[in-house]
Amino acid sequence: MPNNAHLRLRPVLEILADAAANGTRPDAREVISEALRRVPPTAHEQELLSGGVPRGFKNLTTATARLVKAGWMSKGRGGWAVTEDGLRAVAAFSSPSELAEALDAGIPLPEAPALVAEAKLAAQPEAPTQVAEAPAPAVDAKRAALAEAPAQVAESGRPTGQPASVAVVGDFGVLLGADRDWDPAADAVQMRFDPADALWRLDGELPAGRYAFKFALNGSWEENYGAYGLLDGANHEFQHDGGAVTIAYDHNSRDLAPASQLTPA
Repeated sequence: MPNNAHLRLRPVLEILADAAANGTRPDAREVISEALRRVPPTAHEQELLSGGVPRGFKNLTTATARLVKAGWMSKGRGGWAVTEDGLRAVAAFSSPSELAEALDAGIPLPEAPALVAEAKLAAQPEAPTQVAEAPAPAVDAKRAALAEAPAQVAESGRPTGQPASVAVVGDFGVLLGADRDWDPAADAVQMRFDPADALWRLDGELPAGRYAFKFALNGSWEENYGAYGLLDGANHEFQHDGGAVTIAYDHNSRDLAPASQLTPA
């Protein structure tokens, strides 16, 4: 099975260049998740490894060490950042495959300072790069259709860009009071929107056990997000010792928010 991590290294630098222009330093999870959205994972890459981490996420995390070794990015407690050489690499190697080949061959970077400015312009998000084993056509069509969602949501009373509703759909719906598990329309699993931090939250009580869930938007399975914010992705999984539980969803990342109080399985 193909490992497309090398095709996501240029998007990683693009994401970091864009963050640098905005004065921010994203953490590893943000960068890897966004790179996986720009170059969608294959079915093989979405499979969960031990610890519940998707194969594509782990492979890309490992591959970014090549960017650090080349001096194109840095990793620290304050987040990840692109270097000046990394900006030159984005400008000098215009495609993901070209940049990956340059890393393999150790091709030196051109010295022209103007390339840094060009790199910052080139770092704007583009359409997802095609990979050898592309996602199913149905997923591609759905992703294109959902791009129109924010404009429709504005009439629902929520802030622009937020869905009308978000549900925690999992194998514990009945324990929270729903008639059945995995029902995105059940009242008991609907999250509340907190305008203070723009997060969706669900608080409840669960007995000890191992659980799985996804986030389903607008009362159906049409738009749902799994591990690492991937559309139709693998389930989130967590181990619970019993008692109170808080699950938070961030629509900016389409992922589990740090405000959640969960122990990963």
